[in-house]
Order: sequence, then structure tokens, then C-alpha cells
Amino acid sequence: QVKLVESGGALVPPGGSLRISCTMSPNLLRTTPMAWFRHIAGENYALVATKDAVFINTLDSKKGRFTFMQSAGTGTLYLQMDDLKPAATGRYFCNSLSTPHFQWGPGTQVTVAS
Repeated sequence: QVKLVESGGALVPPGGSLRISCTMSPNLLRTTPMAWFRHIAGENYALVATKDAVFINTLDSKKGRFTFMQSAGTGTLYLQMDDLKPAATGRYFCNSLSTPHFQWGPGTQVTVAS
């Protein structure tokens, strides 16, 4: 059974930085393209970033700058978020890029507010 565990979320001021993490089996990360998603109550999970692309546009000044990183050896995904804006607030999850997704983990809450 696939277990995904996100962590590192916090309350950060606008303009701040945060790195969130997701742990999984190293073998899973080596064999399955993974991605970061953002979920806001009442909405669908929105794709945020994959190894090859960031879907919260890096030039989108409304949310900030996002960098996808992964360490296959430790089975850890990271999402580096810089120059955060309030519009980036949400609960962040990792999961497979393609569907069907694995069971969703607990997510980690990122709140950008002064």
C-alpha cells in the first residue's frame, strides 16, 4: 500500500519562503512520475508542479516562485516556494502525476498572511 506523507507547511508572511516535503518509498519515487497538487475546500486538486514543469506559472506574480525537487535515494519530494503571495494559500499534497492517483496523504497546510 502506497503511503504518502506531506510535511513542512506553515504560516508565512507575504514575500516569505517555505520548503515542504513529501516522503514515500524510494522505489516508488524512482518508478513513478510524481507531482505536487494544491487543494482548496470546494475545489478540485490543482496540479502545481512536476519534475518537468511548474503549473503555478513561475512568472505568475500572484502566487510566488515554485521549484520542484526530489531525492530518489531517500524517497522525498520537495517543493521550494519563494516570494510567496496570499494566493498561494492552500493545502498541498503529493501524488502520482497520472491517474488513477494513489490514496491521498494528509497534506500540509501553507498559509500566506501577514
